[in-house]
Amino acid sequence: MNAPKSNKFGKRLALAFSRWWSITALVLSLAMLATAWSFQLFAHLSPCHLCLKQRDVYWIAVGVSLVASVWALFTGAKGPPRVFSFVLFAIFTTGAAIALFHAGVELKWWTGPQSCTASGAEISLDQMAAFLAGATTKAPMCDVAQWRMFGISMAGYNAIVSAILALLSLIASLRFRPKRKIY
Repeated sequence: MNAPKSNKFGKRLALAFSRWWSITALVLSLAMLATAWSFQLFAHLSPCHLCLKQRDVYWIAVGVSLVASVWALFTGAKGPPRVFSFVLFAIFTTGAAIALFHAGVELKWWTGPQSCTASGAEISLDQMAAFLAGATTKAPMCDVAQWRMFGISMAGYNAIVSAILALLSLIASLRFRPKRKIY
């Protein structure tokens, strides 16, 4: 008996998704890093300690995604091994946890690290030069959201995006395979 046409399309779509997820994760991770750098360079929003930790997660995801994509390209496989997608799931879940923690610190739900919740201010190039000359300076504070849209801070949006990427990575790690017909 033949499967319905829409069921075949869904299976093909799921298979293509799991095959191309490493490249998609690579592009999305680079896009998130570019967005963070854009806010820093063009909106002059200095990242705090927890913001930089969130960026580290995306850099790790870039590395894993790049290795997975190159692996698939040079081995001639129909996609990277599922373990890469599961590792991306763990990475993005970690990123979601860090971002959620940061959003909670900004909302005063809990206290953040002492290193970035004491007192701080924006750092300019002049202040950086003075710092290099031996002066002291204050880093941006983790418990103060520098930007919000619809009441959600950048850390909040990052938690949402990281959670979605984690879920998609988990789905990709399940790798749907077409069933073999036994005659």
